[in-house]
Amino acid sequence: MAGQKFQYDESGGTFYYFVLSFLALILIPTTIYYWPRKKKEDLSKLKEECQCPDCLKKKIILANAEPYRTLKSVVIKLAIVLGWALLLFLTYRVSQFDYEMASFDPFEILNVPPTATQAEIKKAYYKLSKVLHPDKETGDEKSFMMLSKAYQALTDDVAKENYEKYGNPDGPGAMSFGIALPSWIVEKENSVWVLGLYGLVFMVAMPSAVGIWWYRSIRFSGDKVLLDTSQMYFYFIHKTPHMLLKRALMVLAASLEFDKRHNSQVVERQSDNDEVPALIRQLPNLNEKCKEHPLCRMYSIKARAILHAHLSRIPLNPETLERDRQFIVKKCPYLVQEMVSCVHQLVMMAYARRVPRLPSIETIENCMKMSPIIIQGLWDYKSPLLQLPHLTEDHLYFMNKKRHVKNLQQFAQLKPEESRMLLKNLSDFEYENIMRVLGKMPLIDFSIRCEVIDDENTNVVTAGAIVTVTVTLERKDMKTLFGDTKVPEKQGIKDDANEEAAGDDDEAGAAAAVVPVKKPSAWSKSRKGGKGKGGKKPANNQKKRTQPKQTATAAAAAAASVSTVSTADEQTAANSEAESDAGEHSDVESVPASGSEDEDKQNKNNSSLDDDDDEEWERLQAKLNKRERLEGKSRMSHTVHCPFFPEEKQEYWWTYICDRKSRTLLTAPYHVTNLVEKEEIQLKFTAPRWPGVYTFTVCLRSDSYLGMDQQQELKLDVQKAPAPPTDHPQWDLSESEPEHNDQQENLSDYTTDTSDEENSD
Repeated sequence: MAGQKFQYDESGGTFYYFVLSFLALILIPTTIYYWPRKKKEDLSKLKEECQCPDCLKKKIILANAEPYRTLKSVVIKLAIVLGWALLLFLTYRVSQFDYEMASFDPFEILNVPPTATQAEIKKAYYKLSKVLHPDKETGDEKSFMMLSKAYQALTDDVAKENYEKYGNPDGPGAMSFGIALPSWIVEKENSVWVLGLYGLVFMVAMPSAVGIWWYRSIRFSGDKVLLDTSQMYFYFIHKTPHMLLKRALMVLAASLEFDKRHNSQVVERQSDNDEVPALIRQLPNLNEKCKEHPLCRMYSIKARAILHAHLSRIPLNPETLERDRQFIVKKCPYLVQEMVSCVHQLVMMAYARRVPRLPSIETIENCMKMSPIIIQGLWDYKSPLLQLPHLTEDHLYFMNKKRHVKNLQQFAQLKPEESRMLLKNLSDFEYENIMRVLGKMPLIDFSIRCEVIDDENTNVVTAGAIVTVTVTLERKDMKTLFGDTKVPEKQGIKDDANEEAAGDDDEAGAAAAVVPVKKPSAWSKSRKGGKGKGGKKPANNQKKRTQPKQTATAAAAAAASVSTVSTADEQTAANSEAESDAGEHSDVESVPASGSEDEDKQNKNNSSLDDDDDEEWERLQAKLNKRERLEGKSRMSHTVHCPFFPEEKQEYWWTYICDRKSRTLLTAPYHVTNLVEKEEIQLKFTAPRWPGVYTFTVCLRSDSYLGMDQQQELKLDVQKAPAPPTDHPQWDLSESEPEHNDQQENLSDYTTDTSDEENSD
């Protein structure tokens, strides 16, 4: 190997093999992946699609979204066909290569049978040499050399022996190594061109491509949102912790994606100077005279006016502002998701005391509201029935005269003859189209389960424990409700926090039959003093309770200040029940087993405990498997009926836990993007640090439909955290190690939150 010399391919044969292999390696997967395929249209699906004028217009918009689709398809097909033609040509060339010793057969070359005598071989050689000799007109030097070698292999004893042993009359051939590239690459005449090509590719083209990609990528976040836009969201959310919906729309319209200086796709026209002011005059409450930067810039005012016109369903000029509307509305779902993420990050920073202002729950919910109203092209105060095709304000006006229908579920539960009577002004085709679209809308069964996974008793919530709320979402079509009046109406999210807090207080008072005592927040700092005039004195019939001293640090994963409804009577009753249960259990264990009945009972108890352990183990394994499956989360669910949104949209959902009384967020909003039939989501937060009964709210919001939001109350009975164990049989050490026992006693005397609470009590 050390003495071998690498040579470039002089004949070009091996170079063709190299090019053939490289081309096939690229061409086969490229053909499979990029070959244009025409989608097969399913006639049954086409019949189920909405046939309203707005949806038909949207199909035209989607078809025209890529004007060069046909040309692109033709170019791709042509490039692939040329690649395969080149591959076939190279295959043909390789098949024509005639290597000397590839299939050396002297009998075939001399055209004699293997049983031929020496005289017949010599006669055939002389006959062919007269034709193939280079001096003859019909001569061929290469063929004559092969003829001479074949004659030598059959007549010379040494050559014949070499042919029989090695298949070559010259003996064994030496192994040679070469480079499958033509030799002209290293020729002196071509050295300047080859070096220039290398320099152009590796020193100019590749660094330029990497630099352009890096410069473009560092300007965007993971959700393809400009970092400057995210910074602007942080500024305005921090400046306005309680942000209303119209204020959130102003901030959304000021996104730098709509500014031509940051996005080259933005089109600015001379006609905007006339059309935009005319549009502004049609829109009330636009607040175009705002002086805040960048809310006062022209691109922001234009985007805001177009969004208001979109929500009001005002028709725009199809050649100018309508195209701008489609461009702006396409980007809004990503921007809204980024705004929700910014609010959540500010909430976590406020819990960590890194920012002074805590954004309220209304801020993040108003940001979430922007997504469905923009996708449906409808203000939030409008009737959700306007999401159905063919329905207008006039239809709803006459419909409400006969029967007041507030949401889509109530309309779906009407009997067919009743719903047809309410929409008698519509044709049969329009009515069937409405019911077809309504039947495909989502109906979510929303359930929750609360537990403490890492604790021995998962059903008991102790102070400071990590609470896991498993949210189960099961999607059905709305057509399952048609004519069914027995299904209870889903509980929607109440925006009025005060009314909800009052309702919760009434329910808690009626259930517990106690006087509610308002307790300071479990996480917030205790207010010093109380000299304000508005301070209320506690009633005489309410028992004064000393509040534990609050620590200066707050848990960032937990959440908000909450109001508790608990009394000393409830706690003593709960403690007495626990003691009685413990006493009964200890009595059963203390009595020795006598008789067959006691043995049977004990066996049943043991078997039930084993079954519980098995169920718990299976549940834990299922959770671990689910975590593994969620590593690659899909973004496909169900297609949304949204004729005013210029792209196909999938159904996504937000779920989170909040405290309506303190108007704070407890968990990060989880974005559910793969709800096809059933999904389970785990939301975790830290339980309050002091015992009591706490009421939280688990919310589910749609980012695509209005009127699909749901909420459920979550009541936590937080128990006092048990004292850490100071003695255990496993900790007993031998007498030869007394110093370890001393260390153990010293370690057990540390101060805990529980000990502070006991001292304060």
